[in-house]
Amino acid sequence: MATFLSTLGRFAFRRRRLVVLLWVALLAAVGTAAVTASYPATNDVNVPGTEAQKAFDLLERRFPDSHSDGATARVVFQAPFGEKIEDPEHRRGVAKVVQGLRTGPGSGKVASVSDPFRDGGVSEDGTTAYTLVSYEVKAVELADGDRHALKDAARRGRSAGLVVEIGGDAMDEQPSTGVTEVIGVGVAALVLAVTFGSLVAAGLPLLTAVVGVGVTVAGITALTGPLGLGSSTPILAMMLGLAVGIDYAMFIVSRFRGELAAGRERDDAIGHAVGTAGSAVVFAGLTVIIALVGLSVVDIPDLTKMGLAGAGAVAVAVVIALTLIPALLGFAGDRVLARDRRPGRRGRAERGKPSAHGRRTGRERRPDGAGRPDGGRVAVPETNTGTRWARYVLVRPVGVLLLSVLGLCAVAIPAASLELGMPDDGTAPGDSTRRKAYDMLAEGFGPGFNGPLIVAVDAKGSRDPKAVAGRVHRAVKRLDDVTSASAPAFNKAGDTATITVVPASAPTSTTTQDLVAALRGLAGDEVLVTGRTAMDIDMSRKLNDALVPYLALVVGLAFVLLTVVFRSVLVPLKAALGFLLSVVATLGVIVAVFQWGWLGALFGVEETGPITSTMPIFVIGVVFGLAMDYEVFLVTRMREAYVHGMRPAPSLVAGFRHGARVVTAAAVIMISVFSGFVGSDEVMVKTIGFGLAVAVFFDAFVVRMAIVPALLALLDGKAWWLPKWLDRILPDVDVEGARLSEPPRTPAAPGLPLTSAGRCPHGSGPEPGPRPSGA
Repeated sequence: MATFLSTLGRFAFRRRRLVVLLWVALLAAVGTAAVTASYPATNDVNVPGTEAQKAFDLLERRFPDSHSDGATARVVFQAPFGEKIEDPEHRRGVAKVVQGLRTGPGSGKVASVSDPFRDGGVSEDGTTAYTLVSYEVKAVELADGDRHALKDAARRGRSAGLVVEIGGDAMDEQPSTGVTEVIGVGVAALVLAVTFGSLVAAGLPLLTAVVGVGVTVAGITALTGPLGLGSSTPILAMMLGLAVGIDYAMFIVSRFRGELAAGRERDDAIGHAVGTAGSAVVFAGLTVIIALVGLSVVDIPDLTKMGLAGAGAVAVAVVIALTLIPALLGFAGDRVLARDRRPGRRGRAERGKPSAHGRRTGRERRPDGAGRPDGGRVAVPETNTGTRWARYVLVRPVGVLLLSVLGLCAVAIPAASLELGMPDDGTAPGDSTRRKAYDMLAEGFGPGFNGPLIVAVDAKGSRDPKAVAGRVHRAVKRLDDVTSASAPAFNKAGDTATITVVPASAPTSTTTQDLVAALRGLAGDEVLVTGRTAMDIDMSRKLNDALVPYLALVVGLAFVLLTVVFRSVLVPLKAALGFLLSVVATLGVIVAVFQWGWLGALFGVEETGPITSTMPIFVIGVVFGLAMDYEVFLVTRMREAYVHGMRPAPSLVAGFRHGARVVTAAAVIMISVFSGFVGSDEVMVKTIGFGLAVAVFFDAFVVRMAIVPALLALLDGKAWWLPKWLDRILPDVDVEGARLSEPPRTPAAPGLPLTSAGRCPHGSGPEPGPRPSGA
């Protein structure tokens, strides 16, 4: 692996103009395809294998003329306090609005508009009424002008003295990015500049991440129509593409800087950087891709498409890190180093000599703690914050381990109260017209009015379909929690009927869930229950049932992958256990903020309620992949040191010396990028952005920086144990770059000559240890 990637990196470096041209051409091609694409995104919910979906498909076949999946809007009217909506003056105001919706501007896509006074749209107390506007097209196909026509109609009603609000999916607007995302990228740029001390080095990861996101989002946009992708898919792909794109490029750039500072020529430096850090990037990216592609086992098409789109974004980020970054580094050269580290400031012969103040320069004090861990450098190791922390953990592993584990367990407690549901107008911000319309309907017609259930009676095999439907109708009316049940409405063939049931409880309540179960138990296979509320209930149940198989699949595949990478059994095992800790802690924080409302105002959470059903399993998939990213990046440096001769404890310190600062910066960048999406007006995007930011914080700073080194310190050399029979059958992928050429020899500090192996013979250099199996 390392040899192949090293060759790839050298090729991209030498043929940099060709590589850059190919990426520019690819970006232009997919950009053109995206601009010319005319298919809108879709927000259709499809949950195969559930009763709600089976009923929906049945009605689509049996009621071909009346069954429509077009957008709908409910314009809700309320009379002033103490007055009735049926007063002559208010009736004229409502009629004016209804007529405008039927014939006024924006009515070209309107299929029908109900009359509240003739079609039963007035509440029993006479204070509230609504008109249902049905469109011939889906909500995503409505233009801004269509929504403006609705808003203009509402203004006309308000000018007549009525309270008028609008709900329904016709008011759905495409989620978009905003200023918070730009702030997140700005923070990432600042972190890169501080970490590298060079604007060129800081700019390269940002530039390549933008290119990768451009290719991914343009590709998704071009494929939206043919694949039926949802409106949130490109935003989620952008979120992941930015985060991993910056991080993967950052690791390559950091290693290249280290190899330059170690005395390598540029061509050799890029070969070693891509061969070593690039191997970690490949396997880290594979874990993320496995986790995202694994979402397909849930068998929910929308979730599968989101996972595949995210996996595509990660794959593009990996390829860019291995090809475009080496090409751009060829143009940048020594400018990726800080100004005072460039060879032009000091001759290569001068670097490594003591300064006038007795401090060594150049190689002894390299940025990023770069250089080979096997001692192929000066004998005096660099001490930084990562080194000091690693030594602290080595002295107190039990205390660090207990404090970290107990802290995460405490944060995870709210996760036991996790409630799942799908967002609707009831979860919209309190000052929005959609939320006000929802509340007005709940107040005037009952809380269950916003979530009606559709009972489909399949009497095709019956001799008397009307008798069957009548029997079901009477049974439905006798059930508890039923406010009303409409008379059976038959299709043209007379073999299928629908009964609209209005529950007495809110759509997301457990009482409504019990009612759905009771309805499904009325008459066996001939009665099916559907509707948005039933679909949401079935989706939540299906996601819950798929969680354990999904975790088993993803964790199992990643365990095998990490066993190949680290040639160890215990290291992948503790990586998986650490992931479980971080993910349950993340779910605990999500429940506390979005469901309980703790600190909700700080994160723009205006309304609390059940967590979006698809969010936990999607976050679990992404978090698992990102958790393995940091595991691979950090522990690979430890194993690299161990493979080149260090004993377990010094190799742990060496891994932190080389990787802690870069991993910390990478985590801060990911947190910044994900936090930028917390400002989204899309509930799912907001929740996922927040959850991923929290998860990266827990996993990077608590699990990987504290729990992992504490466990490795306690396990000592046993951490790298691998059964001999397994050692023989596992492929040797050489992530550590052991087959690459030896690093250049560098002069030792005065009085500390180096041996032929580049190590100090007097004990100041790395302590040789047994070569691990498979290395």
